[in-house]
Amino acid sequence: MAALFSADWMNHLKDAWNAEPEVKDKLAEINFDSVIYCGFKDEENPRGVFVVENGVCVRAGAWAESDPPANWDMRADLKDWLKWVEKGIGMMGMGTAFATGKLKFKVGDYKAMLKDPRMANPFVKSFGLMQQIETDELA
Repeated sequence: MAALFSADWMNHLKDAWNAEPEVKDKLAEINFDSVIYCGFKDEENPRGVFVVENGVCVRAGAWAESDPPANWDMRADLKDWLKWVEKGIGMMGMGTAFATGKLKFKVGDYKAMLKDPRMANPFVKSFGLMQQIETDELA
């Protein structure tokens, strides 16, 4: 098992992302490039980083100050992340999590992304990939 957002955990997510055509290939079709951070709402710095070039995750790991600036920085409480890792989250659940403040975006335009199904569908599917990773709470 890997600790949530540790380098090992993020690399498992990278492998799952790159193996899932509904995420990788769909984002490649729109030439999606992005630096994605994830972490906890009560912490200044993110925990994990995910670098995507043309739909493919080319690097993932623990966040470092030397990482490029984020296009997306998603934050939630540990209990919510763990719930999503265990049970997944669909489009409706994600909208509710955003509307109620359980899922926050320090960087990135969530509303604009949701309006574009070419991005929204792979985004929701990427959350489902977390269910494939055996997860410890924290390192």
